[in-house]
Amino acid sequence: MSFIEAFLLSLALCVDTLVVSTTTAFREKMSWQRGLLLAVILGFCQFAFPLAGAVIGDVARAFIEAVDHWIAFGLLAFIGGKMILDAIRGEEEGEEKIQTKRHSVVYRYFLLGVATSIDGLAVGIGLGLAHPMETVMWVVLLVGVTTLLVALLGYVLGSRRIPIPERTATLIAGVVLIGLGVKILLEHLFFS
Repeated sequence: MSFIEAFLLSLALCVDTLVVSTTTAFREKMSWQRGLLLAVILGFCQFAFPLAGAVIGDVARAFIEAVDHWIAFGLLAFIGGKMILDAIRGEEEGEEKIQTKRHSVVYRYFLLGVATSIDGLAVGIGLGLAHPMETVMWVVLLVGVTTLLVALLGYVLGSRRIPIPERTATLIAGVVLIGLGVKILLEHLFFS
């Protein structure tokens, strides 16, 4: 996987993070320390979930090697298709679904991190099936760092009351994930 592909994957996975961090900063009028805390937690979750998925995929690869490319393609296409449908329908994920006003800030931020990283688990399984763990490690590290930086951007946008085009961003992210899935499938079918 090239750096550009990994970076596009990182951006596609952290669209929800941008929306959640912008919305949270807008609603809470948070300090920069809380913005940094939110970004670190979101980045960690977006690193940990794909890594866990990749380990699952890597272990499963030995058992399903003959069809691993189809599974990787299916997972990426499913997640990408879901993102496109959500964008078209105007459905929103993230903070609205989590009612945690009675809990601590760290607990709420971890819930947001988990909610925005679930897709990363499935993508990680696809990565683990399609690539060696050496490749996956730097990809998920890039995903985590990119997510942290995007969450900081979301904090800045939310603090300054600048809206983001959520539907457009989700639609583009879905197309990127489907494109990466198709690329994995085509590489395996025609170049292996």
